[in-house]
Amino acid sequence: QVELVESGGGLVQAGGSLRLSCAASGRTFRSYHMGWFRQTPGKDREFVASISWNGDRVLYADSVKGRFAISRDNAENSLYLQMDSLKPEDTAVYYCAGSARMGYEGAYQRPSWYGYWGQGTQVTVSS
Repeated sequence: QVELVESGGGLVQAGGSLRLSCAASGRTFRSYHMGWFRQTPGKDREFVASISWNGDRVLYADSVKGRFAISRDNAENSLYLQMDSLKPEDTAVYYCAGSARMGYEGAYQRPSWYGYWGQGTQVTVSS
């Protein structure tokens, strides 16, 4: 009984910024490991970033490292993705995801490890 709802997507020019939000239901959010993924037509879902329940473990895909920042506010049951210096290749549908499973090395970047998903929000970066 967990619902995730993304927002904040839109159209932006290359070099611009967007901040995505994910609102989660349920008080168990505080124990979830959370992540952001993205997907374009014809491609597999791609890992973007993840963050542990207390924020002490973060992981970024090489393609976004240094440009994107993941954060969470457990008091507000919210997850965020700040995206700066956006590039056309960042264009995709972005999904937030949550996992209540026991972690293991490499789990955080695997879509199959996450059991809860939002509906996605479109991000389009023009050149």
